Amino acid sequence: MELSSAAQSLSMSDPPPPQTSESPAQPPLQRLLGDVAALPSLPGVYRYFDAHGSVLYVGKARDLKKRVSSYFHKDHGGTRIGQMVSRIARLETTVVRSEAEALLLENNLIKALDPRYNILFRDDKSYPYLKLAAHPFPRIAYYRGSVDSKHRYFGPYPNAWAVKESIQLLQKVFRLRTCEDSVFGNRTRPCLLYQIQRCSGPCVQNISAQAYARDVASAEGFLQGRQQEVMEALQGEMLRHSEALEFEQAAFIRDQIGSLSRVLHQQAVEDNSGVTVKDADILAARVDGGRACVNLAMVRGGRHLGDRPYFPTHVDEAAQWAGSDAEEPGAVAEPEVQVLEAFIAQHYLDGGAPPLLVLSHAVDKTLIDTLSRQSGAKVTAQHQPRDSRRAWLDMCISGARIKLAQLLAEEGSQQSRTRLLVEALDMAVDELDRFRIECFDVSHTAGEATQASCVVYESHRMHPAQYRRYNVEGITPGDDYAAMRQVLLRRYTKLAQAASAGQVRLPDLVLVDGGRGQVSVAREVFEELGLDLGRIVGVEKGEGRKVGLEELVFADGRDKVYLGKDSAALMLVAQIRDEAHRFAITGMRARRASVRTGGSKLEEIAGIGAKKRARLLQRFGGLRGVEQASVDDLAGVEGVSRALAEEIFRALH
Repeated sequence: MELSSAAQSLSMSDPPPPQTSESPAQPPLQRLLGDVAALPSLPGVYRYFDAHGSVLYVGKARDLKKRVSSYFHKDHGGTRIGQMVSRIARLETTVVRSEAEALLLENNLIKALDPRYNILFRDDKSYPYLKLAAHPFPRIAYYRGSVDSKHRYFGPYPNAWAVKESIQLLQKVFRLRTCEDSVFGNRTRPCLLYQIQRCSGPCVQNISAQAYARDVASAEGFLQGRQQEVMEALQGEMLRHSEALEFEQAAFIRDQIGSLSRVLHQQAVEDNSGVTVKDADILAARVDGGRACVNLAMVRGGRHLGDRPYFPTHVDEAAQWAGSDAEEPGAVAEPEVQVLEAFIAQHYLDGGAPPLLVLSHAVDKTLIDTLSRQSGAKVTAQHQPRDSRRAWLDMCISGARIKLAQLLAEEGSQQSRTRLLVEALDMAVDELDRFRIECFDVSHTAGEATQASCVVYESHRMHPAQYRRYNVEGITPGDDYAAMRQVLLRRYTKLAQAASAGQVRLPDLVLVDGGRGQVSVAREVFEELGLDLGRIVGVEKGEGRKVGLEELVFADGRDKVYLGKDSAALMLVAQIRDEAHRFAITGMRARRASVRTGGSKLEEIAGIGAKKRARLLQRFGGLRGVEQASVDDLAGVEGVSRALAEEIFRALH
């Protein structure tokens, strides 16, 4: 997108100016009002920042001065919008040529800056496709990834199940092959799929290239929504075989027509409106309980392929903006409209929009017009459809309602567990929704490939994107206490410094998988860093290491606590502990496999067998440790002589 020369410059990489100790935490309101008064009455994008330089909100405007002024000349009271406005320390704007350009820039900035008060959807457009590979005898396959122009792709589909169901249908009706080209080129007899009439056996020339090509063309027509045309062609071919007294071939085509008819009748809805649009997305938005769901249903080739729910973040904050960000005074934007517009902008403006969007709520016409320009083809939006499209939309709305109710029920359970854990630990927490737990676990195999994990639980859910693994080195193999000390120091040394400067929040609770020994190590680290010992809790296995008998051990001297095997708080602790254990084990196994693969260097040395190799790797924690060992260290390993140690040292250096 090209912006006009009048556009103000914006550097995405330059940080905001640092706050000095003499400067106030927030500039005076008069300074902000002066900046607002200087804004032009032109279209553009504005960004609000807090005193620490974090982005609060990104918005677009047809008239920058009019829009931004509305935030500071209205009394928002104690609402969330009022809280946000009170945190604004500075603003930045970018002037563009049109509202459409403002919409595109706003979408890019929201994805790049992750502002707290914007509705955000996870950028996940990895949809599966059905692939028809280029080949004299094309194969059909499930595919996910970037497309290649030499092949044919149909979709996207909402999930893998929809693709696989379509493949099974094409196998049953048109008997197209699904085997890899390497298998296809080396078969001497047909496979089981041929025996059960799910493949026509092109690998052994049981069907001519011309006949197979007709089946491929029929399959393409079916996937493109030309089902009636395909049915008529099959009926004509059946009659020709019948007239030529080729009754066996005619009977086979008759069975094909029957299978195809049954599939078409099984469709929940059919498009009989007479409109030629065969590809459409149906979008239904629902907001309830501070959460939102956008349910996306896909219709491709006239077939309803299923739906897929999306749950945006920051909805609770953004829902308070209803009407505050409208272009015209007095206009009110429903939360569902805000959510739907955010989804369309973040999901389709980069491409991939179908020609028809059937919507549960009317959205801004500028958004749809911009979508058409970006897609290079006309995109139509309907929010009051009729006939089959009404049925599509009703199903989608029902799906959004059900999936949001399921989410709220699950989150309600998690919120209850979080609250009960806070109460059981007698912790003072200002915002339960921001309560953060970090949990650590150490994993290794007899000291080999030691690795630690850190998993994060916040806002009543796990956050896999914030998980971290740590390769532990420089310790005695198998020393879990030294490993835990190293990991905690690596994790919290810099965080403690940043927290003292008010730049980050430390976790409210730090769980370590272990009893008094592990907790003692954690206490030493936290005392060294000057951190609150009340944050540390160890999860000690109970008698017989049975699940449900765990006890909590505290670093600040409190007595151990047993929550009870049916305690919801203990269930949460166990869930987080088990996730840390899983994450550590998978990382350790991958590292161990890598180390053992690299250990083949030792096998190439004369005199090193499997036992000596295992002893060396275990003694030094892997091949890297062996490489760093001195001759004297190597000679100290059982079974390794001085001469062999010198030979190993020469081979590895």
